[in-house]
Amino acid sequence: MLEIEIIKSNEYAKFLSDLREKVRRSQQKAVLQVNQQLILLYHHIGSEIIRLQKEKGWGGKVIDQLSLDLKSSFPYMKGFGITNLKYMRLLAESFSSDEISQQAVDQLPWSHLIRILTAVDDSKIRLFYIAKSKENNWSRETLKIQIENRLHERVGKAVTNFKSKLPVSISDMAVQSLHDPYCFDFLGIHDEAHEREIEKSLIIHVEKFLVELGVGFAFLGRQYKLVVSETAYYLDLLFYHTKLHCYVVIELKATDFKPEYVGKLNFYLSAVDDLIKDRSDNPTIGLILCKGKDNIKAEYALKDINKPIGVSEYKLSKAIPENLKTALPSVEEIEAQLNREQIDRG
Repeated sequence: MLEIEIIKSNEYAKFLSDLREKVRRSQQKAVLQVNQQLILLYHHIGSEIIRLQKEKGWGGKVIDQLSLDLKSSFPYMKGFGITNLKYMRLLAESFSSDEISQQAVDQLPWSHLIRILTAVDDSKIRLFYIAKSKENNWSRETLKIQIENRLHERVGKAVTNFKSKLPVSISDMAVQSLHDPYCFDFLGIHDEAHEREIEKSLIIHVEKFLVELGVGFAFLGRQYKLVVSETAYYLDLLFYHTKLHCYVVIELKATDFKPEYVGKLNFYLSAVDDLIKDRSDNPTIGLILCKGKDNIKAEYALKDINKPIGVSEYKLSKAIPENLKTALPSVEEIEAQLNREQIDRG
């Protein structure tokens, strides 16, 4: 009976939970170490191919022969095909042995590295996608999409007043947390979509939306209600940023930027700071997402505003072929889907 009581006790439950976490961390470390050794091996093979081709004058045929011999020597080991050996050579051409470990190259899966090496030519941009893949734990498909959407050209490009309105400790990170433009082509809606249609579609595709926003954004609500002096106001989208430790209010505008949008969002940020923000949180950040903007007008509009606000554009799908339009959900269908989900949640 005593043994049964011990097994059912809170102390045993904690003991078991701690052990499980230890096992998981060990498994993750083992997988990472195996991957690191594999990438280092591939880099060595690629480097040796390059060295011998230069020193001995061997041509491309040596890769064909090497593939046959390695497959024969290690019949149960994958990765020695001709194409993969050429990727190993490309890896060695692209990164030195020091860069492999210093730049976390060996912490990405081989398939991710192949995608970056074959889709990106510039070495600095390659390192950008390696760092972002590791930071965000991107899947191979997400990495592909981010490269195609040229994320490296969009990070930190929003017009903001963060440098003067946020603590020095987080202002640079806050600037880098915003993009311009944001790519919402995964919504499958046309360029003339209304604000509510975009907003509802983003929530239906919230996982892809969060990937596009970047690491740290936690979704809290759509049309989030605030009551100020007995009047209800509704924030389009409310998030909490886990790295910046602050709330983020996003306002969607299906028009080009207008200076008056800033005053309204400034009011919302003051309300969030007073009604929701905790003392330990950093100042709430606002982001206006517009169909288009003039950077100079946006900079002037933000110049004397006392709250930290950014302005970015969003891009939707290009014109949709007529034969595909009928396959897309209407606004009414989107609203019905949202209602069903609310009923299911109880």
